[in-house]
Amino acid sequence: EIDYGTPAREAVRTVSLTIDGKRVEVPEGTSIMRAAAIANTPVPKLFATDSLNAFGSCRVCLVEIDGRAGTPASCTTPVAEGMTVKTQSERLTQLRRGIVERYMSDHPADCNGAECELHGMARDLGLAEIRYGRAGENHLDDHTDVSNPYFQYDPAKCIVCFRCVRACEEVQGTFALTALGRGFDSRIAASAAEPFLESECVSCGACVQACPTPALIEKSVVAM
Repeated sequence: EIDYGTPAREAVRTVSLTIDGKRVEVPEGTSIMRAAAIANTPVPKLFATDSLNAFGSCRVCLVEIDGRAGTPASCTTPVAEGMTVKTQSERLTQLRRGIVERYMSDHPADCNGAECELHGMARDLGLAEIRYGRAGENHLDDHTDVSNPYFQYDPAKCIVCFRCVRACEEVQGTFALTALGRGFDSRIAASAAEPFLESECVSCGACVQACPTPALIEKSVVAM
């Protein structure tokens, strides 16, 4: 099933643009990311998913737009009539490698690749080595919360993408998850840093489904 990155938009007008040489017509207000997926030239993404509103913070989905300076995030940039977009270039690849390399420096090397979108993206970008290593300040020794009977949360594998928090709010409406701390110290937590079992979590699984890494994973999958 295709994940278009951002939700669909309904509009009376349609917009025609070119993405990687392909002409595509989409409803006005559609993100470049979604338009690219429709044109079968998807943009790399980590924090974005079409079941949640655009967040625009990972910067992996950068694109180039003719006539515009910089490299805007495709998830939060709407299409425009006559726009010409590049989703792939040497410049974009280098920018994405730098971003993913930083995430990987604070992510377990032995993370389950089949369940980890971050490891998959690193492979796609040809990141065989991490220049920064994993010996600096990191979260790799954070302890796993196994209090919930259905899933577990391993903060060492968390990239703080907020997809779980947003799913808890936008999909389930429970507001059981939050982010504590700022910057490097920012971590996902259930309620006021309580274990999942003692929080307002209702074990709906929306956070697990939204998580792009094995940070949140069903215990049945771990046991396999």
